[in-house]
Amino acid sequence: MRSLSDISDEYEFLEGDERYRLLIELGRDLEEMPDPLKTDATLVRGCSASVWVYPMQAPDGTLHFLADSNAAITKGIVALVVAAVQDRPAAEVAGTDIAALLEPFDLRNQLSSNRTQGVPNMIALIRETAARIAAGN
Repeated sequence: MRSLSDISDEYEFLEGDERYRLLIELGRDLEEMPDPLKTDATLVRGCSASVWVYPMQAPDGTLHFLADSNAAITKGIVALVVAAVQDRPAAEVAGTDIAALLEPFDLRNQLSSNRTQGVPNMIALIRETAARIAAGN
């Protein structure tokens, strides 16, 4: 997975439809999430499309997220969120201001509110899960 910084560098030079294509490409590049992990427990509430996020803790304490969506653009947004925190220590993920990291993408103005309405819920789920894991629960 590309770093959020690399994605941002490319995104800022693109316009309109090219940005949509980049988001779709990012979604396609997400690591595959097996269907058995797409459960009610991993479903992000409040998204117009179905979005699933599944955290895995590596032996070194870092978190690795599998994520998916049934909508191409939404899946690209999911990829952006995951890129912000992928393979980082749980405590670091819990303390990361993911929304601030996504600000350069100006998603609210680039995409319909329908496509971005679930982003705060996705961020909250990731940060809450990371905090729980960091606390040893």
